[in-house]
Amino acid sequence: MKIISALFLALVCSTIVHAGAVDTILVHSNAMNKDVKVVIIKPAKYKKAAALPVVYLLHGYSGNYAGWIKEKPALAQRADELNVLFVCPDGGFGSWYFDSPVDPAFRYETFMTTELVPFIDSHYKTKADRNFRAIAGLSMGGHGAFYLAFRHLDLFGQAGSMAGGVDIRPFPKNWDLTKRLGDSLTNKENWEKNTVINIADQLQPGQLRITFDCGVDDFFFQVNRNLHQKLLEKKIAHDYAERPGGHTSAYWTNSLDYQLLFFKKGFEEKK
Repeated sequence: MKIISALFLALVCSTIVHAGAVDTILVHSNAMNKDVKVVIIKPAKYKKAAALPVVYLLHGYSGNYAGWIKEKPALAQRADELNVLFVCPDGGFGSWYFDSPVDPAFRYETFMTTELVPFIDSHYKTKADRNFRAIAGLSMGGHGAFYLAFRHLDLFGQAGSMAGGVDIRPFPKNWDLTKRLGDSLTNKENWEKNTVINIADQLQPGQLRITFDCGVDDFFFQVNRNLHQKLLEKKIAHDYAERPGGHTSAYWTNSLDYQLLFFKKGFEEKK
C-alpha cells in the first residue's frame, strides 16, 4: 500500500482545551484524491505516554470533522481521564461511511480502513491493535461505526452507535442515500448490502464488543430496537439502551459518556 502523506496544520491550529490538546490535521486520501480534515484530541500526558488506545468518533449527516469537539468540548477532559486518543475524521456530506457503488468520489470505507487508521498508527503513539481501537458515532455516524466495525473485525475490537441509522431501507428518500446507492427500487441490492442490520448477519458471538442506544422519540428508534432483537436471536452479546429523548445533540452528547465507560472497560480487560 502506498504510504499516504499528511499536511499537518497542528502547528498553526493547535489549541488547548481544558488539559487536552486539540489539533486539526489534513490526511490525504489516495482513494478519493483529496485531503480530509481530522480532529485529533490528545491527553495532557501524551508526550510522556508510551502508547494509547484510540477511539474514532464519527459525525452525523449534517456534521463535519469539528462536530464532536464543538458539541462535546469536554472530550479534551475525557481524553485526560481515560488516557485515550480521540480521532474525529470528516466523513463528507451524506457519505454514510461506505464506498458508494454509484459515486466514485465517495470512498469513505476505503479511506477509514486503509488510509486513516494506518496513518494514525504511524504518526501517533497508539496501541496498534484491534483490542485497543474502538469506533463510535451518532446518527449517520452510528451507522458508519457499526458498518466499518462489522466489516473490519481485524481493525476494531469495540463499536458503539448513538441514535444510529442502523437500517437505512425505511428511509429511501432521505439524507442523500439515493445519491450514494441509487434508487432503492432499481438498485435494491445496493441497499440490502450496505445496511447495518443485514451486515449483522455475518457476526459471530464473541467477535466484537458492541454498545448502542436510541431515544424513544427518535425516528431511528424502531430500527435500533430491530437490531437489538436480531442480535439477541443470534446470541451476540451487546449493551443496548432505550432512553427518553429524540434525535438531538443533548441526547447523543449524554450517551457518549456511557459509551466511553464501556470502551474503557474493554480496554482495561485487554491490558
